[in-house]
Amino acid sequence: MHQPESQTLDLLRELDSQWTELYSRVAVNPSTSGALSNKEIELIAVGLSAAITNMDGTALRRHVRAALHAGASRLEILEVLKMAAILSLHSMSLGAPILIQEAKATSKELNTRGEADTPTPVSDKMKAMGQWNDAWDPFAQLDPVWTEQFVSAGASFYTDGVLTPKFVELISIAFDASITHMYAPGTRRHIKGALALGASPGEIMDVLKLCVSQGVNALELSVPILAEEAAAFESRSAAST
Repeated sequence: MHQPESQTLDLLRELDSQWTELYSRVAVNPSTSGALSNKEIELIAVGLSAAITNMDGTALRRHVRAALHAGASRLEILEVLKMAAILSLHSMSLGAPILIQEAKATSKELNTRGEADTPTPVSDKMKAMGQWNDAWDPFAQLDPVWTEQFVSAGASFYTDGVLTPKFVELISIAFDASITHMYAPGTRRHIKGALALGASPGEIMDVLKLCVSQGVNALELSVPILAEEAAAFESRSAAST
């Protein structure tokens, strides 16, 4: 559950009790709406904290502990952490098309290998099932072997049975929509996937609310600093008078 630690809450209440009460309601809303279970909420929070675009160790430890208490297994948490690493594929989604465009513009020869030259069974199966993402085409063209290896690692989340395919889509929405990433193509793709697998708009909305609740990290970092610096300033001011 995303909300400030008790010490930060106490400091916030001292500074602005009314706003703290309002914000606390926003932060805990996904936990009270009932669309997601406590375990699902904490697993999503684990993913948001561990994501390569965030890497908040303090929040990650808190949410791993909470996920275990909510009934998540070590394997389920590990699966989420693996997904947090796979998110880095978006560097290739961004860069490979640009590489192809700019190489062609400067008449540079691309060392591409057609799919016919290399076995790509996982990629072929995903295409046949309609699960292939067209955004992967550029780097599959540039390096089908590497792409097959990476896609194989990502495809296992849907087939190994540790998490349900629907939950894989829900947490993927969180990764892509998070304030530290905001990757629109992936967000749309995974919302479509989640709906197709039976997710309700309410479940997806709560995933997005959990992303918004990441804003609490700004308070966790800044409010104790404000309290310390304000106290030091007041102490120096008092000493100089």
